[in-house]
Amino acid sequence: MTRTQIQLPDDLYQRAKAFAAERELSLAEITRRGIELFLDRFPPLGAPPAPWQLPKIQSGGIKVPLESLHDIAAMEEENRSLVGR
Repeated sequence: MTRTQIQLPDDLYQRAKAFAAERELSLAEITRRGIELFLDRFPPLGAPPAPWQLPKIQSGGIKVPLESLHDIAAMEEENRSLVGR
């Protein structure tokens, strides 16, 4: 790990120290996390954006055979009418 020295305006330093203390973190840790967040949000200039891909969802497959849906819906409708009595 590289050690470095930075200069902060007094008010920013006080806010950062208070933020770190509230979360029981060191000033160095919130500085590292802040830089990581900043670099993740702003990719290098000139870098081509990653191609967008449709998200893949793990649904676990079809749980009910499609041909059974009509019968299941009819039974559900019958059960609802019995509950209302």
